[in-house]
This record gives sequence, structure tokens and C-alpha cells, in this order.
Amino acid sequence: MRIAFISSYPPIECGIATYTKYLTDELKKPERGNEVYVISHYGGHGDKVFGAFDYNDRDIYVKAFDTTMRFTPDIVHIQHEFGLFGLHEGINVLPLMQLLKMNGVPIVVTLHTIYKTLNRYQQFITEKMIKYANNVIVHEPFQLDFIKKAFSDIDISKIKVIPHGVRRVKKIANAKRLLKIDPNDKVILIIGYFRPSKKLDLIVDIFPDILKQVPNARLIVAGKTRLNEFLDYRNYFFGKINKSPAIDRILELRGQFPQDVFDRILSAADVVPLPYKINSQSGIFAHCLAFGLPTVCSNNPSMKAALNKSKGGFVAKNKKEFIGKIVKILQDDKLAQSMHENILDYVFKTCSWQVVADKTLKIYNKHVSIPYGKSKYIWV
Repeated sequence: MRIAFISSYPPIECGIATYTKYLTDELKKPERGNEVYVISHYGGHGDKVFGAFDYNDRDIYVKAFDTTMRFTPDIVHIQHEFGLFGLHEGINVLPLMQLLKMNGVPIVVTLHTIYKTLNRYQQFITEKMIKYANNVIVHEPFQLDFIKKAFSDIDISKIKVIPHGVRRVKKIANAKRLLKIDPNDKVILIIGYFRPSKKLDLIVDIFPDILKQVPNARLIVAGKTRLNEFLDYRNYFFGKINKSPAIDRILELRGQFPQDVFDRILSAADVVPLPYKINSQSGIFAHCLAFGLPTVCSNNPSMKAALNKSKGGFVAKNKKEFIGKIVKILQDDKLAQSMHENILDYVFKTCSWQVVADKTLKIYNKHVSIPYGKSKYIWV
């Protein structure tokens, strides 16, 4: 099967870019018999990856369509986020889908972000995308529930829930030593982009209280802002670190983190707190699952559901609960090991990239027609 993805792609720094790479890598495995192309924003690079348009091009849909059709795909899979397809919340995705439909190309759309409350543009675009697509994928049941409440005149049966994929990897041995951290330290890790919605400053606030109960605790901060995004919050966040009475036990890791370095940092962690105030998916949470890392999360519907299923961490509703749950994991090695094993078992059975690719291909196969008779066939 020849599959075309329209998406951002590494080395572009974007969670959807990373998602697309992991999914296409799995779909491209020789035993699956697929040929996969990615039509990307400028900057995407890799085997059969073609940078064809930029974020604010007014003719995104023309450039994306023209490049896609050169490869005569059997199916097109659009990875959607409102910021990826230009002005007015990415209105260009709609004429792109119309052109594909007019040329008889089946379309699958993954909606990576479903807001509980949609503005006028988001409401219009989301409704039209669902109507134009042959199938729509969301990552969590609660996202499907949001769609049901927001739209009354759509075919809900075409929306399928496939979890966010997770890598299957092993923790890097001696990761703490490699990062020049005392192997006896209990590491609390903050990692990723600094944004107000993540509430990472809460962890800086409570760290001195954790340190009183776990004297060998260390807070590692490994992240940054994207260009000039949320500079005020970044300054506020680091201002809190500079004033912290526990600053001697806080370590900042700076620089670009290619995958091997990123994995080394995650491997050094004992617990990752995620006090996020968002309803969307978290790429960082998926990476924590990959390494079997215990997490303490806010009452985020997506992460809460995964924690309940995986038995790999705790939900905390306020500062006091974050302190108590983090301390519990750091002080109880048997509990932490049990969580680690639970998470890896959960990933293997429900959300590894192999499982996600299998479910995605089942959707593709429903829409890729075989026009020649009834003889047996194989994809070559």
C-alpha cells in the first residue's frame, strides 16, 4: 500500500512531527509491505520526506496537494493540529481535503488536539474535517465524548479511538553517572517546553518541602521555550528557581537534546511530575510511559485515564497531594519498581507503536479499494 502523510516532521521541533516519525517508521517496516511518503512543512527531512509548504503560506493546500499527488497514494493520512495549516486556525486544511476528495483519494485524519471548548473557527474547521474524512482518529475516549457534545450533525461511527503510540525502549544504564549526577540522588525531572499551561513552577514551589522528607532528592530542569514563545513565563519560572531555598539541589540541563541525550535524561529520572492544566495529549507523558517512569499528574483526563489503566503513578489535585505522592514514590523502592513493571506491560499490550500501526492499517484497508476482480493479491 502506498501511504502519504501530510504532517510536520523532524528535525522540526514539534510533538506531531515526532509522532509522525514513530508511526511512519513502524508502517515502513519491510514485513508490512507499505511504501510511505511524508509531505511536510519546510524543514522536515528524511527518507521519502518532502518539505513542500510553510506554516503561514496562503496556498498551503495547493502546495501540499500538488506534491502529494505526484506519488499517486492509495490513501492520505493528515496529522492535524490547528497551528499547522496556516491562518485562521488552519483553514487551509479544508480546501486540501476537498481537492483530495475530488480526485477520489481516501482521507484519514488524526485530530491530535480536541479542546473542551472550541472557538468559532475551530468549531467550523473540526466539523468540516470530520465530514470530509473517510475516518477520523482521536487518542482518548474523552476526546470522542467532547466531539459528541460539540457536534450533533456528524457521523460518529467514522471516529475511531487509537491511543497515542509509545516506544518500547530500555532505560540507559548508568544514566545518572553519564550526566554527572550522584547515583544515590533521587531525581525529580521536569522536562519539555516551558508553558504556563504546564504549571511547572508548582514543582519548584514544593521542592523544598519534598527535600525535607527526602534529603537526597534532586530536581532536574531540562527544557526551554520555543523561540520567543512564553518568554514572560520562562522568566517567571527561572525567577522562582533563583529564589528557591533549595537551589543547591536544583540542576539545570541546557542545550539541544537529540534523541540519545533526551533518552539519557529520562533514564536518570526516578519520578516525573506533570501538573498540567490541559486536556490534550502530552508527548512527555508518552516518553515517560516508554521508559516505565512513575509519574504524578494533575487531574488531566488523558493522563488520569492512562494512569488508572497502567497503574504507573498517581493523580494529585493540589500542592499537598503532589508532595505526598512524589515523596511516596521516592521513599518506596518496591512501589517504584512495581509501577515500572506495570507501565511496561501496559505499553506492550495496548499502546506500543506496533499496536498503533496495526490498528491504523485496519482503518486504511477499509478504504483502499482493489479494483481488479476476485483473484488473490498481495501488496508488493
